[in-house]
Amino acid sequence: MAMTLPSGERGMLLRMGVAALGVLALLLVMALSVSVGELHIPLRSVALAMSNQLGFTAEPLNRIHERVIWDFRLSRVLVAACCGAGLALCGAVLQSLLKNALAEPYVLGVSAGASTGAVAIVVLGLGAGAVSLSLGAFVGAFVAFAFVALLTHGARGGNERTILAGVAASQLFNALTAWTISTSASAQQARDVMFWLLGSFSGVRWPEFQLVLAVVAAGLVLFLWYARALDAFTFGDDAAASLGIAVPRVRLLLFTATALLTATMVSMAGSIGFVGLVVPHIMRFFVGPLHRSLLVACALAGAILMVLADLASRLLIAPQSLPVGVVTALVGVPFFAVIIYRSRTPG
Repeated sequence: MAMTLPSGERGMLLRMGVAALGVLALLLVMALSVSVGELHIPLRSVALAMSNQLGFTAEPLNRIHERVIWDFRLSRVLVAACCGAGLALCGAVLQSLLKNALAEPYVLGVSAGASTGAVAIVVLGLGAGAVSLSLGAFVGAFVAFAFVALLTHGARGGNERTILAGVAASQLFNALTAWTISTSASAQQARDVMFWLLGSFSGVRWPEFQLVLAVVAAGLVLFLWYARALDAFTFGDDAAASLGIAVPRVRLLLFTATALLTATMVSMAGSIGFVGLVVPHIMRFFVGPLHRSLLVACALAGAILMVLADLASRLLIAPQSLPVGVVTALVGVPFFAVIIYRSRTPG
């Protein structure tokens, strides 16, 4: 008689299988992105370069290929993967906290606020380096969150009003960013900043990767710790409180964490929209709504999507590059329209 596993164990095995496939797909996409470019590097050379660096092999390689891999492409691909994972995590968390299918940092104006803070640091000369940029972006992101919360506090019809408040916040902080650039930046600085604001990984290196990896990893651990609370928030604050969750404290903590993640990613690559909107909806279709599985799936899928978007940005008009935000918008806007259309239909 054939043995049958309990449903819980089957579900766990299924989640582990999906996670393993996601990791494998991410590694393959990253290897492809490192390989492809103006200088084509064979996938075998990419694999050997990583194996050599980790001490598993000592194969001789083309020095130019090895330098391109380690000094330019690999750090860029790793930062892109971390940013994609972080944006997808923020989208999943915000959609649960706000009970709104359209919630994500870009739509709610958080990315615009973070961009204003980062641009102020760069243009006004208030600091230098990834840490200073991240701090300025965090202040801007948190101010944007506070602005949206102020506009929606105590308002009825919260879902629609939250989106409207996010639109207002985006317009306000985009205007402040444009004002800062117009009045304080040189012509060359203005061009560089405007290209960066649309999303670009061209300037990131290993120090930026170390910072964004630490922040995204900490965010993932925190969100997984509060996965049960996020499940409860999906059904409303009353349901969460009935399960013994300290709603105001947990909500503030998770909002602050998403602001920090968003700020870090904006300081690395500019304002990249729609990743946090698209990925959680797709992953709910595959793994369901429970956040313990959803968060891991979103992190992997977001990383894959961002690496592919960065690759497309380098290839579509080669030898020039498109801003990554343009590529994600081309994918995200149609998906955004579908969500809005479906929200008009009962059920």
